[in-house]
Amino acid sequence: MAGQGSGGNVIAAICNIFFPGLGQLVQGRVLPAIIFAIVCVGGYALWWLIIPAIIAGIFHLYSILDAATYKNDN
Repeated sequence: MAGQGSGGNVIAAICNIFFPGLGQLVQGRVLPAIIFAIVCVGGYALWWLIIPAIIAGIFHLYSILDAATYKNDN
């Protein structure tokens, strides 16, 4: 299967730019997709508290990096 840095990982990383967790979903990793989506959407929804929004931003960036560097061990 495709390894780290493959075209599929690039597409997944681009998907995560638009919606956190979408790239993991494209890669077939449902649980990380749900976790990234809940943390980011929840944090962004609480933007006025500042700290949750910062945490959500960090998770959003991490979701992009996670999708871009994912290596399937099968």
